[in-house]
Formats: sequence, C-alpha cells, structure tokens
Amino acid sequence: MGFHEHLEAVVSSVSGSVACSLVGFDGIAVDTHQPEARAADAAAIELSAALTEYGNLLSQLKSTALTLKTGVIGEMSINTEKVITIMRMVNQEYYVVLALMPDGNYGKGRYALRIAAPKLAKELL
Repeated sequence: MGFHEHLEAVVSSVSGSVACSLVGFDGIAVDTHQPEARAADAAAIELSAALTEYGNLLSQLKSTALTLKTGVIGEMSINTEKVITIMRMVNQEYYVVLALMPDGNYGKGRYALRIAAPKLAKELL
C-alpha cells in the first residue's frame, strides 16, 4: 500500500472528510487524497493554504514542547467555523492532516489518523 491508499482509507472511513494529506515540515504535501465530491468545499476554505499554515503552528508547538520539556507532540486540532483540522505526527519530519466539515465525525477522524500514522511512517522508510 502506498501513501495515497492510506490517505484514501482515512477519508473513506470518516464522515464529513474533505481531504487528508501527508505533509513535511517544509510545508510541501507528499500526497493528498481529496474526494471529487468535496472539491468545492476544499476550494471554499482555501484548504491547501490552511494546511500549510497550520503546519507552521504545529512546528512552533513542537519547538515549544521541546523548550518546556513536556514531551513530544502527538496530535493537534484546530476547530473553526468552516473546518475542523486534525494533525498527527508521523515522525519528526512529517505529519498527517485531516480536514473535516464542522459536522464531520471528529472522534473517528482522530482514531483514523492514529491508526494511519504508523502505516505512513513505514512507507517513508
């Protein structure tokens, strides 16, 4: 299974999913799965720009946790009026991010990313 299949599995298993991406801390997406049916939703919220900017926040939080000696960051979510974004670390250089509509299944999204992250990490080796 490749990156795309893992990302597609996350999106297909979580209701309300708009897109799922594997992203490097350089802000470049390695791969993204976005269902055609959700393309208008993604465009309306400028999803690709949002995912990059949220990655910057995750990077800053990673540095802050190191400074405060609170441990490694595992997950972060940002809930706004138009989108719920869940980010989970894959390794020190990559994270996986899931964008959901506000009525999407947040708990299932967190679970799906927790299951997908180790699989994506293996693919990166």
